Amino acid sequence: MTKIALVTGAGSGVGRSAALALDTAGYTVVIAGRRPDALAETIGMATSGLMFAVPTDVSDIDSVTALFATIAERHGRLDVLFNNAGGGTPSTNFGDLTLAQWAGVVSVNLNGAFMVAHAAYRMMRDQTPQGGRIINNGSISAHTPRPGSAPYTATKHAITGLTKSISLDGRRFDIACGQIDIGNAATPMTERMAKGVPQPNGSMEIEPTMAVDNVGQTITFMASLPLDANVQFVTVMATKMPFIGRG
Repeated sequence: MTKIALVTGAGSGVGRSAALALDTAGYTVVIAGRRPDALAETIGMATSGLMFAVPTDVSDIDSVTALFATIAERHGRLDVLFNNAGGGTPSTNFGDLTLAQWAGVVSVNLNGAFMVAHAAYRMMRDQTPQGGRIINNGSISAHTPRPGSAPYTATKHAITGLTKSISLDGRRFDIACGQIDIGNAATPMTERMAKGVPQPNGSMEIEPTMAVDNVGQTITFMASLPLDANVQFVTVMATKMPFIGRG
């Protein structure tokens, strides 16, 4: 039986890489995101002909509900979720942040991640055969912040708590939940690193990046495990990026 996977934020970057890797691995992949044109580009890169898109705003409960209603109608089940959609704000010192900036990041990175994971959990719990796998996108920022990144860092730390709670509560339903923490994958979000990004000492430094395909390969490995095994946490990062040893 072909397994069904959902990838949010699949219109570019990490989400696109994961969707294409799962497609190549033989999954039927549902891709979600806010931009229909970007989702169409992702589908154009797929080789199976089975991938399909559901434009979705993960911060809107009605939109998330419609996404899962479509999955239920077309496939009747969900085996893998890569809970990836997210974003941040330009680097802003904590004292200069606005409530609107904070709330905007929380609405997608935390509330959106919760709503998508919650809907996936309920589907996996109630389907036959029962169970599935939820993979949350944490970040290096789930461990260590960058300067001026309080909203993003706070939500990514929260994702770690969400991952642990889902993993624990999901045991009785054969729902495995893990987290991938990604550092400096070469995507549109990291293009600014080629010009230099703020460092803790106040300098601007160009940071090394890695091919985004490394992320897709890791997601596919995590998804491939039987449900009695789980990658609880994995960090995939550019080897020479500033992180280990604080530099």
